Amino acid sequence: MRAVVQRVSGASVKVDGRTVGRIGKGLVVFGGIQKGDTPVDVEYVAKKVSSLRVFEDADGKMNLDCVKACGEVLVVSQFTLLGDARRGSRPSFSMAEEPERAEELFMLLVNEIRKRSLSVSTGIFRRHMEVELTNDGPVTILIDSRKTF
Repeated sequence: MRAVVQRVSGASVKVDGRTVGRIGKGLVVFGGIQKGDTPVDVEYVAKKVSSLRVFEDADGKMNLDCVKACGEVLVVSQFTLLGDARRGSRPSFSMAEEPERAEELFMLLVNEIRKRSLSVSTGIFRRHMEVELTNDGPVTILIDSRKTF
């Protein structure tokens, strides 16, 4: 499983012009499910997301996780994180998991993050979404359960 995590001062996601998820200060997590991913991969990413110390403490150091910073999380499915553009100009998405299994694991990710005392909003799986966010820092972290980067 791959995730791009961004620290934000605010974010929202719309489907068909209607806001379906919104957060204030917190983290936006774009998650992509790879073929062969299991609940172990989901657990790894959920643990990393919830424990990332990317919020500033009283001394201005990135030392607080999202819970301690009283932040929220917006999780958005994004199969294009599995895109492979090494050959040609059109990315291959053959590494992305089939939609039914991917949705199951994506919802598991959302629930695993919620279990860690975080308020979580989401987009809608397999729908065209418009995501607006204000990256704070900017701070962007890449997570891969298979540790390929």
